[in-house]
Amino acid sequence: MPAPVPRQRTLPAAESGQVHAASMNSGPTEGTPEPGTTAPHTAEHPAISTTGSTANGGAPKGGSEGAPCAEADTRTDIDSDTDTANRTGKARTRITPDSAEAAPTAPTNLTLLLIEDDPAGSPIVPTLLDRSGKPIRVRTARNLTEAERLLTDDVHCILLDLALPAPGSRPVNGANGGGGDEGDEGDDELAVLKHVLELAPRHAVLALTASGDAERGAEAVRVGAQDYLFRDELDSRLLSRAIRYAVERKRSDSAERRLAEGRLHARENRRLERGLLPTPLLDGSPLHFAARYRPGRSRALLGGDFYDVVRTPDGTVHAMIGDVCGHGPDEAALGVELRIAWRALTLAGLSGDELLGTLQQVLEHERAHDEIFATLCTVDISPDGREAGLCLAGHPSPLLARPGQPARLLPYDDNGPALGLLPDARWPRTRVDLGTEWSLMLYTDGLIEGRVGDSGERLGQDGMVGMVRRQLTEGLRGEELLRAAVNEVRALNGGELTDDVALLLLDRVPQP
Repeated sequence: MPAPVPRQRTLPAAESGQVHAASMNSGPTEGTPEPGTTAPHTAEHPAISTTGSTANGGAPKGGSEGAPCAEADTRTDIDSDTDTANRTGKARTRITPDSAEAAPTAPTNLTLLLIEDDPAGSPIVPTLLDRSGKPIRVRTARNLTEAERLLTDDVHCILLDLALPAPGSRPVNGANGGGGDEGDEGDDELAVLKHVLELAPRHAVLALTASGDAERGAEAVRVGAQDYLFRDELDSRLLSRAIRYAVERKRSDSAERRLAEGRLHARENRRLERGLLPTPLLDGSPLHFAARYRPGRSRALLGGDFYDVVRTPDGTVHAMIGDVCGHGPDEAALGVELRIAWRALTLAGLSGDELLGTLQQVLEHERAHDEIFATLCTVDISPDGREAGLCLAGHPSPLLARPGQPARLLPYDDNGPALGLLPDARWPRTRVDLGTEWSLMLYTDGLIEGRVGDSGERLGQDGMVGMVRRQLTEGLRGEELLRAAVNEVRALNGGELTDDVALLLLDRVPQP
């Protein structure tokens, strides 16, 4: 997987602290360029040079936490190396690329931040290549203060020397962190690693430890590093490969964590939304109930459509279906509020115009802004199941099917305005004769607003009525009928419907 190319921050050599590391096996020293090569004159280059203490004394090799780098540690002009050594007491070691092909301006895909308090002892070899063969750019920091400053968006991997003293701790004596108390050293190493992991939670981290100290390296991996490397066993191929693998492992771990978090969040949402869907209260009623719900939002279980069915103590069955304008989670939440309010008001004995007027007040108080409205259809079916009262608030009229007669829409001439549009609105109740055997389907406009093929025309109520008539003729009933209706509408649309779809079906079949 190719590495992303983030927005990069240009860092001059004096700020970045980038230096070049000497090869473990061979290479020119004392600031003399290798014969046949030309020293680079840029701030950043894939080759790495290092500086170290000399016999003449001068500045300490490591530098304490927060101490500024000596100028000799960051200069790249080879002509100034001798003057730098005279002023600072440090000599420069320089390794140049093997050929002029490794130009300073060669593009890089990966950037490594080396955090090490003794760059002169660094085992890093001069040429590090990424998977595509391009040089890996390297920056060097002597302490965590420098590391925090150099940790820009284009850094992909951090190579941390575990011998680096932890913030606020006493540096461990001895070369490369050796010679001190073993217990204190181990504590400091873990502390500095934890600090780096907190500083760079999204970056791959490689731990650098003493040769043969596999136990300490394994502990670093347990704490959070992607891998550990032995200081005295590195070469360019091993380190380049370790950097690439660490970056990929970090990306994989991050992707898996985000995926796991997303799955957990989705499961929680599904449990919540499933709990918000209604459970019909039809105990004691001879009517058969079926429902179908399909939200328009991707990977959601609940949209702005809502429905409910309850039976009051007098034996009347009340059914409702509605649609809040919009498709987001706010609209879904408002739909749940309206459904719960409708159930409470219905069980309290309200119906018709009085019920809808109270629901409009709930909508006006709960909506996010004044442009939000909701359509609604309510039906109250008499205890004997032979007649019903219908109220429409800007909603499509239900479909009634009876044996021996074609399915048809119920009257919608007295359709009132949608809830939330007009203050002091009225919603007349229309009486409807159902008969002894019937099927009543309530639906939202998501079922009729889908397209029909390439013509661009919408299915509409007439198309929906013709479709349901044919499906009833084919013998489809109950949930099977609703499933077939939704699937056919999706097929006619040429894919998923963009609007929420809710269907509710009540059947009355006389007992033999």
